[in-house]
Amino acid sequence: MMTIAMYPGSFDPVTNGHVDIIQRAAAIFDKVIVAVAVNSKKKPLFNEEERMELLRQSVRHISNVSVVKSEGLTVDFARKHDAKVLVRGLRAVSDFENEMQISGINRHLEPGIETIFITADSAYNFLSSSIVKEAASFRADISKLVPPPVQEAIKQKF
Repeated sequence: MMTIAMYPGSFDPVTNGHVDIIQRAAAIFDKVIVAVAVNSKKKPLFNEEERMELLRQSVRHISNVSVVKSEGLTVDFARKHDAKVLVRGLRAVSDFENEMQISGINRHLEPGIETIFITADSAYNFLSSSIVKEAASFRADISKLVPPPVQEAIKQKF
């Protein structure tokens, strides 16, 4: 039986840290669905279609990964796509508290879906989409922080 995992997030923009988590999840699971969500609490730099395209370009070398638009509750979306596992990346202890709350409510809503945490590679512990956007707004070199297609797209935005 194929094990399908889903990695949800806003990915605005996708970073090398995200790609690292996706690659590592793809080595564990038969299929990984990267679910691009709209986070109403955030003001996006890239619209949903742009984020999906940047993700597709950034993970095209990983054969068992697909990128889709996410709508509604994460667990409902996972169930609809037969995903039994939600993948979440952890950079630091500060991420853990929030992620534990989210995994708790997800488990309450859908006991058949597990959440696993993959810790960030130490090279990316500091990295977030917000940090990338801020650095880019000051014309800093972000070439080691994001995949090349993202770097080019960010240059166009700033």
